[in-house]
Amino acid sequence: MAKYCEICKKGMMSGNAVSHSHRASRRIWAPNIQKVRVMVDGTTKKMHVCTRCLRSGKVQRAI
Repeated sequence: MAKYCEICKKGMMSGNAVSHSHRASRRIWAPNIQKVRVMVDGTTKKMHVCTRCLRSGKVQRAI
C-alpha cells in the first residue's frame, strides 16, 4: 500500500523511539492511508488518501 496521501502529499516521518533508559532506536511514523474511490473531474478513480483529507472534505467519495 502507498505510504503517502495523493491529495496533501503527507508521507512517512522518521525519528527515534526513546526507551525509559533513553536508549534510542530508529522508527517510522506512517499516516493512516486508505484506498478509496473518489470523484475526479466527473469520473471515479481509486486513490490513496489520508483519513484527515477524507474527514475534512478535501475529496468527494464516489458511490
